[in-house]
Amino acid sequence: MKIVLFQPEIPQNTGNIIRTCSVTNTELILVKPYGFSISNRQLKRAGLDYFEGVSVLELEDLFSFLQNLEEPFYFFSSKAKKSYTEVKYEKNTLLIFGSESKGLPPVFFETWENRFVKIPMKENARCLNLANSVAIGLYEALRQQGFRF
Repeated sequence: MKIVLFQPEIPQNTGNIIRTCSVTNTELILVKPYGFSISNRQLKRAGLDYFEGVSVLELEDLFSFLQNLEEPFYFFSSKAKKSYTEVKYEKNTLLIFGSESKGLPPVFFETWENRFVKIPMKENARCLNLANSVAIGLYEALRQQGFRF
């Protein structure tokens, strides 16, 4: 599995996601620009000593990257119609999450509407915390793979 964070803004969220990636042997892809520095003290503190054990790829342009990608990918968005549990995840699937305040740009939905999934929540609720959403989506995908780390 690979987690993709599109323009993450909060270092503590990214640090917690790094921890989750570390304990699940999951790669992390970060799409620039970020709302913090990768060397940010808060990011390192939130990720603790897990940061060095995680494979991290940095991207400038997610759209171009996805257009040339052969692996399956899914966007997690509160605007999707299909539940994240309705998808069959493969071991090399990319799980893509938008920024904390802006989510994902409309161009992704316009291009790949059928690849959008949501985590069910009550009507008119604000979205879950990014780190929690990543953990929920990743663990469902890993469950389907028999938790092979």
